[in-house]
Amino acid sequence: MRGPVVVVGDTLLDRDVEGMVNRLCPDSPVPVLDETSAVDRPGGAGLAAVFAAAQGADVVLVTALADDAGGARLSALLAAAGVRVYPLALPGATPEKIRLRARGRVLLRHDRGGASGDPGQPSDEVLRVLAAASAVLVSDYGRGVAGQPALRAALAATRAPVVWDPHPRGPAAVPGVHLATPNESEVRELVPTVPGESRLATASRGAQGLRRRWRAGAVAVTLGGDGALLCHAGSTPLVVPTAGSAEGDTCGAGDRFAAAASLALAEGALVSEAVQAAVAEASAYVADGGVATALPFPERAVAFPERAVGARGEPSPRGPRWGTSQPGGERVGVAAVAALLAEVRGAGGTVVATGGCFDLLHAGHVATLQAARQLGDCLIVCVNSDASVAGLKGPQRPVLPEGDRARLLAALSCVDAVLVFDEPTPEAVLSWVRPDVWVKGGDYASGVGDAATLPEAEVLRRWGGNTVVVPYLDGRSTSDLIARSAAGQAVGADGEPPGPVGVTAEVTSMPERTR
Repeated sequence: MRGPVVVVGDTLLDRDVEGMVNRLCPDSPVPVLDETSAVDRPGGAGLAAVFAAAQGADVVLVTALADDAGGARLSALLAAAGVRVYPLALPGATPEKIRLRARGRVLLRHDRGGASGDPGQPSDEVLRVLAAASAVLVSDYGRGVAGQPALRAALAATRAPVVWDPHPRGPAAVPGVHLATPNESEVRELVPTVPGESRLATASRGAQGLRRRWRAGAVAVTLGGDGALLCHAGSTPLVVPTAGSAEGDTCGAGDRFAAAASLALAEGALVSEAVQAAVAEASAYVADGGVATALPFPERAVAFPERAVGARGEPSPRGPRWGTSQPGGERVGVAAVAALLAEVRGAGGTVVATGGCFDLLHAGHVATLQAARQLGDCLIVCVNSDASVAGLKGPQRPVLPEGDRARLLAALSCVDAVLVFDEPTPEAVLSWVRPDVWVKGGDYASGVGDAATLPEAEVLRRWGGNTVVVPYLDGRSTSDLIARSAAGQAVGADGEPPGPVGVTAEVTSMPERTR
């Protein structure tokens, strides 16, 4: 592949809730589900991207993320699966699809959330990554991303093969796509049916109608357990059957099919070869247990739906990443950050963020935070969790648990909100927050201070953000504090208590401030 496989579309938060049914509700004749476990996973375009990444491909996902806990959860899940997210702003709430299951069978599906407006504009970096793609999969779930005008123009102009997985509520495929992959029910909604027509005749006529309407190279209609029907410009369709029985949970089978076809086209396969590979992949996926066994997201206990905090401030080891409540009150946690983002962005302000371990908060930290706050209208501090700090700095760290570190940071007047994250890098949390400016301290004495060399710089470019470096306050570090304390020495630089601090920010690129 000469470039990444790019997935474009709407991402949902899928949650499977497992439980036992042993009784009926006393006030209504409906079963009562006693919940035992649950698992969250990306759905929609996010699921297709995870499938592609699981096959070892370099995958970029262009999707819209909301400023809420669901958007934060999706960012973490996608990062854990190895998907690089290029986010667009999503006004409204993250769409969620919740399936209540007992003994492997779905009892009820509960949908909630959704956009309250159009997705935001793609950055120049998004348009560049589309132009460099080895293949593009448009996974349309009818929620607006596939209809974004700038994205559609870029999709129409790309030279990479484009696979379009349509939705009846979504827009038409851009002219010239290599392959469209509707299922039977979508074809019946998009093309009028003919009474008395056979199943294959309906699929073939519908596929040819869509191929001409969209000026597509080919249309493959997925037929569930019976494989797929592929229509080219010729009059005779190609039927690709499944290798065997494909009974089981079909949730995500269409995404698996579209992802497999996209990967095959990226490797130079013919469309007919790509469809055969996709049928084989989707059939094996269903036969092996479907989404419950195919993804790397473990079940979690449901007794702790939020990140619990012990008496000493240590987090409970159970619960999802980025719990919706954290110690320190209203300024700490996903809910606090989401409310702050909505307020600042609604007023046209500039969002600034910085991050680090902040273990034993010292004057150098404070100087960096004060300098960062001057660069915008709010400052969000992303803090490594205890597990993340131990992974980076060894089992003896951190000195202070994450609850205490979050409280101390939130108490500073220059800090507007704090968010704790578990990953070794802040990529996932940055993809959700989408700050206008990311600030890091730079050691200019040793020549380390170029914002372009920071790994976060590439992440910020995905949505047009900027990376900023401010000088370190010389002689202050947590490691030195620990060593000096252990040796019984004075803690200040040169053996003296630190005095007043003046820090000047050096900015590599800055948007115009809006007050």
